[in-house]
Amino acid sequence: MQQSELGLIPKGWRVGTLADLCELNAAKWTDKKHPPTVRYIDLRGVSSNRIEAITEYAFDEAPSRARMHLREGDTIVGTVRPGNRAFAYIHVPDASLTGSTGFAVLSPKKPHYASFVYLAVTRDEAIERLANLADGAAYPAVRSNVVAETPCVIAPNEVIAEFSAVTKPMLERIEQNSQQAAPLAALRDTLLPRLISGRLRAREVEHHVEGL
Repeated sequence: MQQSELGLIPKGWRVGTLADLCELNAAKWTDKKHPPTVRYIDLRGVSSNRIEAITEYAFDEAPSRARMHLREGDTIVGTVRPGNRAFAYIHVPDASLTGSTGFAVLSPKKPHYASFVYLAVTRDEAIERLANLADGAAYPAVRSNVVAETPCVIAPNEVIAEFSAVTKPMLERIEQNSQQAAPLAALRDTLLPRLISGRLRAREVEHHVEGL
């Protein structure tokens, strides 16, 4: 082990920031280059790695903040009220997935950096740092570059690659489970009141579930 400004770290590792491993806001739609429609994620639709709401718009009718093109392996972190934990890992998006400019979008410089970047910037200490740095009483926020400048300990490339081999499948499985849970939750909210009131029989519920 060796001493560093972040405490003891393994020999051969170094202290840096996430900007060493990722690009900030690397892909944006412009008035000349954009898809005909966008599937838009706003800050209110994201919570602790759950994307709870995606709205489709014609590009010309989308909110003016719908400009951040989201790609596989990106991490999005809300810069407004960062303590609200509006962050998510982007796994296999469609080509029109778009985030608000209220997100800092961290795109890994190499594919195997993706899970490390996500886990480093969303750990409790990192989110607490952003919350403490947020300026403004009514609308506390940080600049996107503050997110990219999150301090971290950087392992040798081969160690990060091995870390990715273990953690990336976990993140992908979390995303798959989230996608499966959404229609089940919607079905529950639709059928449960009818079941409790007696307007729906258990056999009918089974039929609805089998149709998923």
